[in-house]
Parts: sequence; structure tokens; C-alpha cells
Amino acid sequence: MTSLIWLRAETKRGEHRTPLGPSDAARLVEAGVEVCVEESEQRAFADSAYAAAGCRLVSEGSWPEAPPEAFILGIKELPDEPAPLVHRHIYFGHAYKDQPGWRSLLGRFVAGGGILLDLEFLTDESGRRLAAFGYWAGFAGAALGVRLYAGRQREGVDFALSPQKPAADKAELVNAISNRLALVPDPDRRAPRAVVVGALGRCGRGAVALFDALELPVEQWDIAETVAGGPFDALLDYDLMVNTVLLGEPIPPFLTEREIQRPSRRLSVISDVSCDPGNPGNPLPFYDRVTSFEEPALRVAGGDNPLDLIAVDHLPSLLPRESSIDFSSQLLPQLLELGEMSAAWRRCEERFRRHAARL
Repeated sequence: MTSLIWLRAETKRGEHRTPLGPSDAARLVEAGVEVCVEESEQRAFADSAYAAAGCRLVSEGSWPEAPPEAFILGIKELPDEPAPLVHRHIYFGHAYKDQPGWRSLLGRFVAGGGILLDLEFLTDESGRRLAAFGYWAGFAGAALGVRLYAGRQREGVDFALSPQKPAADKAELVNAISNRLALVPDPDRRAPRAVVVGALGRCGRGAVALFDALELPVEQWDIAETVAGGPFDALLDYDLMVNTVLLGEPIPPFLTEREIQRPSRRLSVISDVSCDPGNPGNPLPFYDRVTSFEEPALRVAGGDNPLDLIAVDHLPSLLPRESSIDFSSQLLPQLLELGEMSAAWRRCEERFRRHAARL
């Protein structure tokens, strides 16, 4: 049994999620784990809820002074600074697929003797992830895509999504989007011709669930539709595309600059839930930066027939409470085995050492 888990405050703007909810923190405390929780006004759960669960509250950003045996638990990136990392960190590091900055990040761990236990690669023997936000990323990504489509139908091609705030729950989000669709003046355009690519995965199922909740039709593409390799001209015939494909080995692009510049293109909105523009395997290689909840959409093709792309890299923060509760419940069994470094955690450590050896 591990002796100390240190839940750090997230520093990424707009990141309201947590990998550990108060009720699951209470389960850890009951099992004999000491849980320190950094105070945070940004987190979806109040500090008082963790205190009531038996956790010890500590100052925001104090994890560098945590005892060396602590496991530092988070979600998004650490502050971008050169300081060596001495602890075992559990979060989504985005450093194993040659993403920008991977060398400097892993170099900080090597310099300090710390270890990255990357949540993306916390898997079972078959390689299936043991804890994932994917369903909620797909749900939120599809929601933003439909919201953008509705706005453009109502206000014209110059419409831009306003800054997005977290919804209280799924019902509130669905109701808000349904109300926007109802304002589309042309009844024949209230339902976009939509496609989810990667529909059978976690993210894809979440995206399809959003369309189901709105009672909108959606076509589903998966391996059978993409195995031949792109680009796929057929994607240009949809109004809205939601890409949820899990990025691994590089694959032929689904669309390129050449396709999206065609005057005959119907496609006007892409929501890229996979959202990894720095990845050499990105199947939508015509954009090079993520977007944000403050500015959710990026115009990737202009003129009289513009194409907008959403690439927010923390989509589940649109539903921070539900997504955090779900993720925390998946992660809890693994945290209870952290002290013994179960096989899943050992695989994480081995992967870190393989990639660190590339430096």
C-alpha cells in the first residue's frame, strides 16, 4: 500500500477536472493511504469536500516540496520550467510520440531521478487503457461541433464560437445545444449531415451519444471505412466531421490541404477530438496548434466557403464533474495498488525508461 498520494492543483487555464474525486479520495484514506490535496479554486470540487474525506489540504503549487516518496498526481502538463523532477509523477505527459517538448520534459525527469507514470499508458496486458476520459472528450467535442454548426447556420459564415464555460451537467449542455439548433431558420438545416470517424472507440461512443441525446442522425466510420487509407473525398460531403481516432502509428491522412481547399466542399466544421497537431501521425495535417475554450475554433480554410476546426485538448473540462467522477472511479483500483507497483504501474515505468533512454 502506498503511503502518500499528492493531488496537485492544475495550472492549465480552464482545466477544471481532477483525476481523483472526493469520494474516491475517502476510499483511499479508509485504506490507509495518506492523501494530500493542494488547494485549488479551479478544481470542480471544493477543497472542503476533500477535507471532509480525510485528506490533508496543502498550499497550491507546493508539490516540489513534497516528501520524496510521494506520488504526485495530476492531469495536464507541469509548469514549463527547467527544474529537475525528483518525484514519481502520474499524469498525461504527452512525451512518447515525439510531441513538441518531449526531450526537455523527459530530460527533467532524468536530471532529477524522477519517474513519469503516464496515465495514457496505464494499461492491462492487452494494451487497453485502465482509466480514460475518452467518452467525455468525444461527447464534449461533438457538442462543440454541433454548437458551431448551429451558430453558422443562424448567423452566417463569420460566426465565431464565444468562450465556452463548463456546464453543470450533461443535461444542461444538451439542452443548451438543442435550443441553439431550434433557432436555425431553415428547418432543413437544423440537423447537420454528420459523421464520427473512429466511432467504435471510447471517444467515438461518446460523440455518438451526443448525437443520440440530441436525436440527430449521425453516420459512423471506423476501421472498415478507413482501412484502405486516405485521403477520403467522401468526408467533404458532410457538414460536420468529428474525428475521434486513437493516434498510434502514422497513417495516411484523412484529409489534406488539397481536399479542404476544394470549392465544392460541403464540410464546414471539424471537431478534432484526437487533437494532437504535433504528432507525426496526425491524420488532419493542415493545422499546427491546439485551440482553447477561450477561442475554440480555428479557421483552416477561408473564402466564401470557410472551414472551421475545433482542437481543444482538454474537452472533458466542459463537463468537469461528470468526467472527473467517471475517471476517478476507473483509476481508484489502480491507485490502491500503487504501493505494490502492480504490473500495470510497472509497465508504465518500463515505458518511461525506454523513452528516457532515447535522450
